[in-house]
Amino acid sequence: MKEVVLHVYDVTNSGSAKTNNTILQINRIFKDRIGLGGIFHSAVQVYGDEEWSFGFCEEGSGVFSCPPGKNPMYTYRECIILGETECSIFEVNRILRELSREWLGNRYDLLSKNCNHFCDVFCERLGVPKLPAWVNRFANAGDTAVEIAGTTAMKLRQAKTEIVTASRVAYKFLAGVASNTLAAPESPGNPGRGSPRFQGAWFKNLMTVGAKPSSSSPQLPGEEAALSQEEKPDGQSRRGPRDDL
Repeated sequence: MKEVVLHVYDVTNSGSAKTNNTILQINRIFKDRIGLGGIFHSAVQVYGDEEWSFGFCEEGSGVFSCPPGKNPMYTYRECIILGETECSIFEVNRILRELSREWLGNRYDLLSKNCNHFCDVFCERLGVPKLPAWVNRFANAGDTAVEIAGTTAMKLRQAKTEIVTASRVAYKFLAGVASNTLAAPESPGNPGRGSPRFQGAWFKNLMTVGAKPSSSSPQLPGEEAALSQEEKPDGQSRRGPRDDL
């Protein structure tokens, strides 16, 4: 069994003292006071006097090592004991060779493939707990936000397309029914038979301002003829086809 140690740094490699001080203040507030997280670099130490991490480079592997707590690019913060690994030193060297081939420097990404993600994978293969959530919370939150935004935009575009398609189909159906009804009026000798009729005014309102039909009870096909002699909801009499004769 060998102890696995995580070394955590404040990211202060921007080249601007003002920016670096701002990052330190952010980390003090969001990590030290609130416990939420911050902007950190991390590295894993197991067997020997080296810590292992991952960073950007144009060619080759992005996996590198340096003396524990001595990375010159960042400001050292603290170390955390993650547990003990059952891997031998030979197995650890094999894991590091595999990771060196898998984690190329030019694939580094601040939100989805950074040093903290590398340490998570390294710890997983060592059989010890992953990093505390606060170490990489800001990157994970940013990556999640980007993914959600992209997924939401795609779903909105898909929903818009489906709504437009459904509207066109409904419009063509209603227009076709109305056209057939106007072209072939009911026979005077067969009132109430045939296709259901659409009231011209209601259909026009539906196509223009989205008006709904009368709030009176819906009529089944054939009922309109039986009610042809009754008064309309607005009090006006409704004449049947034969009343014109």
